[in-house]
Amino acid sequence: MRSRTCRRQRMMMALSSLLGVLVLAGPQVAAAIDVKLSADDAQKALEAGRTPMDKANSPEDVKKVLQQASLATRVGSDPEKDPCGASAILRTKRFRLEAFGRQEAAESKKQKKDIRMPDEFIKKVVDMPNMEVEVQLCGDDEYFAEGAQVAFQQGNKNIKPVDVSPAEKGRKNDGQGAPFRSRFTARFAYDSFDPSAKTKVVVFFPDGKTSEFDADFSKVR
Repeated sequence: MRSRTCRRQRMMMALSSLLGVLVLAGPQVAAAIDVKLSADDAQKALEAGRTPMDKANSPEDVKKVLQQASLATRVGSDPEKDPCGASAILRTKRFRLEAFGRQEAAESKKQKKDIRMPDEFIKKVVDMPNMEVEVQLCGDDEYFAEGAQVAFQQGNKNIKPVDVSPAEKGRKNDGQGAPFRSRFTARFAYDSFDPSAKTKVVVFFPDGKTSEFDADFSKVR
């Protein structure tokens, strides 16, 4: 009887310890934009881009692979639901490495042999200090985005980009919404923002108007 009681006590203690570990561990932390990548991480990103492109056997398949790649790091409006809503593609380190992987697959098919990116190309991406952000939006005339600026807002912090490229001349928008579409790119230093935070992307126009949308960086890698 005493032996059975001891075994029960030991079992309860083990269960208590396990529960304690689970509580301390807490819920799984969501993924976030990777600022630092190891060589192994880089190779996995290349493979993640290469595999679906290897399986793409038609122009339609390739188009789907590319569309899926841009959706993975897009924040703001979903172009499938709101074709003219403001959004942005975050060209993170993983995004660029996966693009390299897709390029490797495409060139391998073309040349009928395995083609791999040089190590120095990969290292250049891994060491990049800035993340490029391609902002896409619609307006009333073909020059509506000329002179536009963009910033990240995280809490009380207003984060400005390292530089901003001139906006493209607006193209006719055949879908719903404003008649013209345009885009421009900005580069933000990785050390200037929290790569796991919920963020507001604000676009400033020369006439004083603004356009803004939410971006959850914890869902982007």
